[in-house]
Amino acid sequence: MKELKGVTVWFTGLPCCGKTTIADQVAIRLKQKGYIVERLDGDIVRKGLTSDLGFSKKDRDENIRRVTSVAKDLTRNRIIVLATFVSPYRKQRRNARKEIGQFIEVYVRCPLEICMKRDVKGMYQKAREGKITHFTGIDDPYEEPEQPELILDTDKETIDESVIKVLKKLGELGYITL
Repeated sequence: MKELKGVTVWFTGLPCCGKTTIADQVAIRLKQKGYIVERLDGDIVRKGLTSDLGFSKKDRDENIRRVTSVAKDLTRNRIIVLATFVSPYRKQRRNARKEIGQFIEVYVRCPLEICMKRDVKGMYQKAREGKITHFTGIDDPYEEPEQPELILDTDKETIDESVIKVLKKLGELGYITL
């Protein structure tokens, strides 16, 4: 395994914008190059670490606080953390950045209409019907990042193009060698 300094790459964006798909491919490529990588994904974390939380603002804040703590520990131990969370509030992401230190914010930007078309679980439809409340993009806000290190426009880029942009950014910032 390669020696490196840890970093958390925080993928944020609307549900179904492509965060997980891109991070999974980045993880595969980094592991192939010998890097130690850990994936923290919103859906998976909510089945374990934060299974006691709902989707109110208070619960979302607590969800991200817990994930930030885990990411900080992993980053400190020289692991590349790929965190994929809607994390809709700027304050949450600012706190994560401050707490973790080695932090790259990646805004996975995609129009709401495209995200809704990509939704294989039907969550947007359920939210529009009122069966799910506090759903980001429907009845809960998403605050776009003000100065992310990287923006991926997943309605215009292929998955591979987005993955390459993330890898290049990690290289530019000295976290990996390409």
